[in-house]
Amino acid sequence: MDDARMGTMPVRPLLLRMAWPMMLSMLIQALYNLVDSMFVSRLSAAAFQALSLAYPVQMFMVSVCIGAGVGLNALLSKRLGQGDREEARAVALNGCFLYLLCWLLFLSFSPFARPFMDFFTTDPAIADSGRTYLTIVTGASVGMTMQFATERVLLACGDPVGPMVIQGVGAVVNLILDPLLIFGLGPFPALGVAGAALATVLGQWTGMAVGLLLLRRLRRLPLSPRGFRPRRDILAEICRVGVPAAAMQSLSSVMTLGLNKIMALYDPSAVFILGAYFKLQSFLIMPVAGLTNGLTPLVAYNYGARSRERILALTRFALVLGCAVMALGALALVLFPGTLLGLFGADAAVLTSGIPALRQIAAGLIFAGASTVLCAVFQALGSAMTSLTISLLRQVVLILPAAFLLGLASPRFMWLSFPLAEGLSCLATLLFFCRIRQTKLSAL
Repeated sequence: MDDARMGTMPVRPLLLRMAWPMMLSMLIQALYNLVDSMFVSRLSAAAFQALSLAYPVQMFMVSVCIGAGVGLNALLSKRLGQGDREEARAVALNGCFLYLLCWLLFLSFSPFARPFMDFFTTDPAIADSGRTYLTIVTGASVGMTMQFATERVLLACGDPVGPMVIQGVGAVVNLILDPLLIFGLGPFPALGVAGAALATVLGQWTGMAVGLLLLRRLRRLPLSPRGFRPRRDILAEICRVGVPAAAMQSLSSVMTLGLNKIMALYDPSAVFILGAYFKLQSFLIMPVAGLTNGLTPLVAYNYGARSRERILALTRFALVLGCAVMALGALALVLFPGTLLGLFGADAAVLTSGIPALRQIAAGLIFAGASTVLCAVFQALGSAMTSLTISLLRQVVLILPAAFLLGLASPRFMWLSFPLAEGLSCLATLLFFCRIRQTKLSAL
């Protein structure tokens, strides 16, 4: 897109044009865990709970990759904007090298998969299934890390369609292989949970292969590893921007781990319900995250151009879109909680606790949409610490103590910790936005 249009094109079509490829890409990303879980739930409730307990580890891996991508995108886009092609190539290659280091980090977790599962469950069937799944998805995660690397380089070079193709192909491969490898259809052996993990990593490896092929055909920035040497200055700059972003993204893993441990004290069905909810929630949060990925550069550009009204107009429209997506999700949770839980093979005991749980959780989703959009605006305006503060409030400081205390009162009340934390943090977000509007935007 021509840079000038970011400051002149009407804000509504501009935001939609920037956001829709990223929203679709994020939605495809959500398919990986959902498809695995739906098929695995047909094996047994224990297998599904194993994947639910493994989910925070997978989200941590995604968070690290997203954070590295933020740093890589920022530096690579800057070098391309400066017209320094040689330095841009160095940034892209060092970014790919950093993603290989991320794979080694994830690989190092494999020996600790069983102790991790034992911390959250005493059921040996759940622990064994979780260890198998985590060992495979962490050990073979080079496909995931390099898929992210190719997507981020393509995005920085102005290609939003390439990442959609990469993730789409990977999701289709995963979808096809899941039933074949889990249940042993045709010539394929029945591998159960291990089959689900293999389907996931094979989908990621396919996405990586497509991404590398697209990079080879990239004319704007031809890349070759020949003569590559890691550069400390580039890696440090990528990490300087990427580490805070990864930390903020990782808070969702901390929240999930904490809630799994706390809520299981009061309700044996809680891990199952949480696992089902977070899989469903990803279909709401991921599109909103894609929306904010499109919003952030537009707000940042217009902040640099000192266009206060365009910033406010973009923020208002993004709030409408983000809250609308979450409202539709809330409506689905209220009207069809039993059907949604049934996607994962919920039994009568899970439905008894899970139906009112999903309806209580739904009350906080619109607040979550507003907070997510405004946090993106804070980042674009250079207030990253404010975004981190809001994320800490939403996902750690408020929800974990609330879940513990409400569970003490009654297990059926602990699910109210979701709307309570979201409502209070949204109020804090609005107060921060009013202050930033007065201090930063009023001077434009």
